[in-house]
Amino acid sequence: MTIDWAWVGDHLDELAFRTVQHLYLTAIAVIVGFLISFALAVWSIRRRGVYPPIAALAGILYTIPSLALFAALVPITGLRSIVTAEFPLVAYTLLIFLRNIVSGFDAVPGEVLEAADGMGYTSRRRLWSVELPLALPLVIAGVRLATVSTIGLVTITGILGDSLGGLGFFIFEAYRRSFLTETLMGAVPLMVLAVVADMLLVRLQRRLTPWNRPTRPSDDPTIATADQLPAGVSGAQ
Repeated sequence: MTIDWAWVGDHLDELAFRTVQHLYLTAIAVIVGFLISFALAVWSIRRRGVYPPIAALAGILYTIPSLALFAALVPITGLRSIVTAEFPLVAYTLLIFLRNIVSGFDAVPGEVLEAADGMGYTSRRRLWSVELPLALPLVIAGVRLATVSTIGLVTITGILGDSLGGLGFFIFEAYRRSFLTETLMGAVPLMVLAVVADMLLVRLQRRLTPWNRPTRPSDDPTIATADQLPAGVSGAQ
């Protein structure tokens, strides 16, 4: 295995551009997915009857293979459209966010809610001042899981052309040219991005929830987040 370091040195500018593009595409998907999921989750905890169909729809979207969804969208939104790239990425975050946000709110003790009602809190004030702070550990756990999985999925957008794909651009080009150095140029920074993003979100979680720092691995709510997905579901393809 030989790495062409001269080629790497000649393409550092493109590496920087593709890394920024990768982060940009990831950020859009995670932010939009979170906002949609948060609104649906709040609606679900206020109207319990709507949660099963919403969760079922999110589960169906999660099971659709990414390549198939991209192919279905191309005739509608165009081959090199950012909408074509972002729609599947956002769709794959919905189930992760929805389940974690609802689970976070459900974990708030009932006596705390009763105390807030007894103090005259309105429904909106109770949501933002009581329920959300106590739900944060599971909410941020969902953000961690969705962010890391989206960083990997952004790579697949490289099939839509050289204007998208982020670091996945190098991987698809390397496959076409059978060039190992270019494969590593995309794969290694991709793994580093995922690890760094997760570490930063762990630090954020600890800063926002100092009262919830686990003393044992089994106490960490983020460990169980992957198990909250339906059995047999695998949409990140």
